[in-house]
Amino acid sequence: MTPVDQDAWNERKHMVDVGGSGIAYVEIAGREPALLLVHGFTDTSRSFSLLAPHLAGRRLVIPDLPGHGASPAGMHEVTPAGFAEALAGLIDGLKLDRPVIVGHSLGGMIAIELAARRPELVGGLVLLATTLRAGIDDDDPMAVGVQSLIDPISPADPFFGYWHACEAPVPGDFLTCVASEASAMPAGSWRAIFAAIRHADLTQCTPSIQARTLIVSGGRDPLFDLTHRDRLRSAIAIATFVEASDCGHNVHWEAPALVASTVLAHFDALAADLAGCATPD
Repeated sequence: MTPVDQDAWNERKHMVDVGGSGIAYVEIAGREPALLLVHGFTDTSRSFSLLAPHLAGRRLVIPDLPGHGASPAGMHEVTPAGFAEALAGLIDGLKLDRPVIVGHSLGGMIAIELAARRPELVGGLVLLATTLRAGIDDDDPMAVGVQSLIDPISPADPFFGYWHACEAPVPGDFLTCVASEASAMPAGSWRAIFAAIRHADLTQCTPSIQARTLIVSGGRDPLFDLTHRDRLRSAIAIATFVEASDCGHNVHWEAPALVASTVLAHFDALAADLAGCATPD
């Protein structure tokens, strides 16, 4: 399998107008339904560059969320609900037909909001290392680190070693690029989005979720641990759960082949079930 050229990733981006503001995205051709891959806080579409080769043959649409990467901040609120509105506009703008939404961390929270608010747009959900309620205290090292950031943020800041920590080896050129892109986000934007994540509670969204759901968690996730996983599993009782036991928070970086094979097997089985239920003309 040929690895993705990290230096050339940004050259692959297109732009679509969503409500008067642009959203940058990478698209890889393949069979439907499309997988709409939604990255986490301070990441960009590059977050899925290690996973994409393992999803070969499927259509992939991988946006930069508003205010991240090449996408301007736009007019939506920097909350999971606001980002979900932007994604709904992206789905409409690209005329995607009920894509499977694959969301990591904040991206998973956004996916939950989208599935609850606009179920007609969503063909399935994959929730990677996410939560319904972050519950991060003021004295948590993450909160302290975000509050301490000062512009211009250096990509060499030791904080990024903590921010992008992984339990399994991840390519160094990839981590260099994600640190560079995260550091390009102004400190004020870090704090505003982080505050929205800390205060979000998606518990009331889950009864509205109708889409087939797959939950993938890292067994060594230091951010969203067993408490978060159990809360999510209890709230979405129809979901299938898979644990990547040796992974931390960034499961799609640490075990991309495992995540891809799990996603494809889950939704290929769904497609087969639907085909079996179809009646001939």
